[in-house]
Amino acid sequence: MHLLTEEEGKLAVAAARAYMEAAVTHTEAKQFDFPEIFAENRGVFVTLTQAGELRGCIGFPYPTYPLSEAIREAAVAAATQDPRFYPVREEELSAVRVEVTVLTLPEVLDCPAEDRPKHIEIGRHGLIASLGSRSGLLLPQVAEEYHWNAEEFLSQTCVKAGLYHKSWEEDDDCIIKTFEGQIFTE
Repeated sequence: MHLLTEEEGKLAVAAARAYMEAAVTHTEAKQFDFPEIFAENRGVFVTLTQAGELRGCIGFPYPTYPLSEAIREAAVAAATQDPRFYPVREEELSAVRVEVTVLTLPEVLDCPAEDRPKHIEIGRHGLIASLGSRSGLLLPQVAEEYHWNAEEFLSQTCVKAGLYHKSWEEDDDCIIKTFEGQIFTE
């Protein structure tokens, strides 16, 4: 996977903000002249915070859309459709901080369950836990923000999936995937 440059990352964040603001104000978003890398299918998450607290976070863990389209869809959804929060209001826009995380392709962590923590690098890896129809994802920056070790990160990802917190360790059918993310923030 090609990494985005710092300038491309700034463009991703500016676009996410523009799409969020247009959705909230019911106006037309600015048109962007994206570099070629934005035509590549990429996984991406847009995270909104306000006063240091999560305000919305939606994205696509897998590269199903071109990056420019994925950013637009994730930014609009983070602002207006995250079921954990009421939609962002126009008077809040100036207080909302936008973060874009561009993901690598998730890969199954193929090792015995008891060895999983040894293969997770806090601050570098994000996690996806899945079992049956349940799945949960936490971005790489989450474990750092909460000062979790690898075991806590695994447990919290299981909880996010609606699973028993020790499913990563005690259920052979629990699949853990890792990914990395390039993080760009306003």
